[in-house]
Amino acid sequence: GVNIKQFHHAKPYEEFKDDKFNILFVGRMEKRKGFRYLLGAYSTLKWTHPQLRLLVVGTNKPDAYSERMISERNIKDVVFLGSVNNDDKARFYKTADIYCSPATGRESFGIVLLEAMASNCSIIASDIPGYASVVSHGVNGHLVQPKDEMSIKNAIEKLIGDPLYKESLIDNGSSTVQNYDWSKVSSRILDYYKSKMG
Repeated sequence: GVNIKQFHHAKPYEEFKDDKFNILFVGRMEKRKGFRYLLGAYSTLKWTHPQLRLLVVGTNKPDAYSERMISERNIKDVVFLGSVNNDDKARFYKTADIYCSPATGRESFGIVLLEAMASNCSIIASDIPGYASVVSHGVNGHLVQPKDEMSIKNAIEKLIGDPLYKESLIDNGSSTVQNYDWSKVSSRILDYYKSKMG
């Protein structure tokens, strides 16, 4: 479940609401989170879309592989924001134009995807079991092949170049997440326990 009001009513960070197009990543620097694939896609796109900026929430510095890539490719506008509390995380979702979760697998459930939906943020996510149970491709999010920089790059370009498609993902995501509001989820859990005890 997710606290929809907390994410929906969050205020964006005005210092990042400028002429840049913000892509958000939330997660630790673990291989399975797939940050390196997003960074690779971003580095390619940055040449043709200089207005892009990559916001990284969850760590204050890149891992060795990503640090080397940033240095070797001279990648600009990657901002590491460190660990944040839930209120600040909600504000970063509200600040983002796209939320990207390029995880490679072993994600039990896409809670971060629900948080993005509750924030009215468009979603790009890997087509893995934990995420595909929440996101329908082309409906409430855009699914990409895991470990595939080109697939992520093409998805970002699609959302930048097709505002109507992007808005449809946001609208449908906003509808989807209503089913996961804690008020509804907690009622279903209580009903389940009552049925087992009765």
